[in-house]
Amino acid sequence: MTPKLPVSASSARMVELSRDEALKLLGTVQLGRVAFSDQALPAIRPVNHVVEEGDIIVRTHGGSALLVRALQSEVVAYEADEIDPVTRTGWSVVVTGTATRVVDPAALTRYERLLVPWVATEMGHVVRIRPEIVNGYRLVAVARS
Repeated sequence: MTPKLPVSASSARMVELSRDEALKLLGTVQLGRVAFSDQALPAIRPVNHVVEEGDIIVRTHGGSALLVRALQSEVVAYEADEIDPVTRTGWSVVVTGTATRVVDPAALTRYERLLVPWVATEMGHVVRIRPEIVNGYRLVAVARS
């Protein structure tokens, strides 16, 4: 049996972010995770994104479960973070909102230029997540005396 290492007291505190600050931070990273229901079970997929006018935009392929959710305008969650495990500082943002398929040809062309897929597969569909609930927290270092 491996002995457990002692856990030191945390050197950070959690600070709630405003909606605007949370969405701004979300726009500083490229990768997040989208959570949705697939066959009545929770599903989470890593995806790259852009934030535009407060909406989260992702590209997906034709057979994706996320696209099916978007065709039905269902509620999904989106999470991204940037946390340093050494300093225990950073931030995390979770957005809950409705996913819809983008069908406007000009918008599709624009998002194809802005959002390059990370995987080598056809990604001809675009999904917009319009945030209804935005929760964000920053882990801030606590000054030691």
